[in-house]
Amino acid sequence: MDDGKPSGPRTKWWSRPSTDRDRPAGPEEDGAAATGVADASGTAPAGPGGTAGTTAGERLPHTTPDGDYTPAPPAAAPPPAADRGTPAPAEPAPPAAEPHVHRTQPLHAPDEYSTPPYGGPGPWAPAPPVQRPVATPAHGTPVPPPYAGTDGHGTAAPPVAAAPAQGGQEHHTDPWPPPHTVPQQHPVPQPPGQTPQQTSQWMRYDPWGAPRQPLSHPGPGQGVDDVRPRKARRGTVLVGAALLALLAGGIGGGVGAYVERNGGLTTVELPQSGRDAGGRAPDSVAGIAARALPGVVTLHVNGSAESGTGTGFVLDDRGHILTNNHVVAPAGSNGDITVTFSGGESAAAEIVGKDSGYDLAVVKVTGVSGLTPLPLGNSDNVRVGDPVVAIGAPFDLSNTVTSGIISAKERPITAGGEKGDGTDVSYVDALQTDAPINPGNSGGPLVDAEARVIGINSAIRAADSGSGLDGGQSGSIGLGFAIPINQGKRVAEELISTGKATHPVIGVTLDMEFTGDGAKVGGKAAGGASAVTEGGPADEAGIRSGDIITEVEGQRVHSGEELIVKIRAHRPGDRLGLVLTRGGKELSMTLTLGSASGT
Repeated sequence: MDDGKPSGPRTKWWSRPSTDRDRPAGPEEDGAAATGVADASGTAPAGPGGTAGTTAGERLPHTTPDGDYTPAPPAAAPPPAADRGTPAPAEPAPPAAEPHVHRTQPLHAPDEYSTPPYGGPGPWAPAPPVQRPVATPAHGTPVPPPYAGTDGHGTAAPPVAAAPAQGGQEHHTDPWPPPHTVPQQHPVPQPPGQTPQQTSQWMRYDPWGAPRQPLSHPGPGQGVDDVRPRKARRGTVLVGAALLALLAGGIGGGVGAYVERNGGLTTVELPQSGRDAGGRAPDSVAGIAARALPGVVTLHVNGSAESGTGTGFVLDDRGHILTNNHVVAPAGSNGDITVTFSGGESAAAEIVGKDSGYDLAVVKVTGVSGLTPLPLGNSDNVRVGDPVVAIGAPFDLSNTVTSGIISAKERPITAGGEKGDGTDVSYVDALQTDAPINPGNSGGPLVDAEARVIGINSAIRAADSGSGLDGGQSGSIGLGFAIPINQGKRVAEELISTGKATHPVIGVTLDMEFTGDGAKVGGKAAGGASAVTEGGPADEAGIRSGDIITEVEGQRVHSGEELIVKIRAHRPGDRLGLVLTRGGKELSMTLTLGSASGT
């Protein structure tokens, strides 16, 4: 309960007096006889009955006129000296006039023995139960010399500027105030004219604080980080983190750019030779193709009923192009033909002339300059085994080049016959080659090692029974056939000159049903006429019905088709030597070939 005494912290009876005990006590000095400050020796004399006795040099607590006592305010601790074990004595302030202050009347008589109020426990009594106090201990708790001027944990407290005392003298206060201050609910007024005593060394010591350093080693506590260095280190860490992020970003960007440009960090780069000049030997396939390709064209034909694709080659600089008759046949009389050159340029073309018996046709483009005609060779000079190159647009794949050899010569073949009346059948004494030829190669050139045209690719032999180049054949099996250029040249010249080609004839009607060896002359022609045309080449040579022709110019003939092929391989007016069999006898004769208009 409140008995009228100040409720602030009080000095304890076992506190020792301050070190200036030789000075005489006086009522005009504030704190001159304050108890609770230990002397330099650290001992306190005891009086009779276990109370603290007073000696000649000791000072008693300041007694008010009404008999009560007022505890002196805590004295400021001396600044740290070189020897931290001995505190420096406090310098007292000069006396000042004490104003009249109303005091509360005490409820008990003055204690002439200066015993603790209400007879507090002596040093022999057991220590009272304790609780963890606030961060700053109560005033009057002594602090050992090594921790004087610190915050009780070994960390020096910051200095506080002292206010000047009365009389013009500077008042020295403790330069290391505690970092935490607990406000008093009932502050004790300080008598005027008195200077506060130095703060005890124990007043800033917190026995319940976190473990720092031993009392014997004052200074910053172990593991204690100062506030300002921590902020400085934190700023340094942030700057370092920012620099690290920038560095990582730069490295990442560089790696990303390298990966994007080079295809990854683990891309394998194999050794490779550099580019060459591009030259090839003239007689190599590449050299031959380089010279022949500029003169090869692709034809796209569109008619009212069908369409098709084929190949051709340039004959002259006037725009004449040679190809197969079956390539342009779908155009009919009013179809469209488009010619595409090897460089990609296109031009419209029109038919100049065609012949189904030779399976040849000539078309012409206009308004086109810079044409590259292909040179023509001589098919009579070709030998089996000679290297050849076939160029065309198989399945509309233009500028396709294949190579092979001449696998046979004078191979009699027939193509066409879809009409059924024989008017569309072609008879060819062909060059056979193993150079791959497929549908779309029709009309393309077959060239020799000098890039000269020696044949016109016209037919293939497929795996099935078909023999035509088109009509759903499965593709090349190494049996391709080309019209010899000697025959093609003659027909092309006639088509360009007259629009029609002439066929050489001997003036006989053959029995196509004959199954024996050779070509048999029929008994009767159509309409009951003689099988031997009156006044024709055969009639003049003495050939009769029933004769079997077995040889033409020394070459064996096994059928009527072969005889037609051998005769059409020559020009009208050429003289031919024949061998025939009549009545079991073999006869030889010579005749001059006649001429007939083609279709």
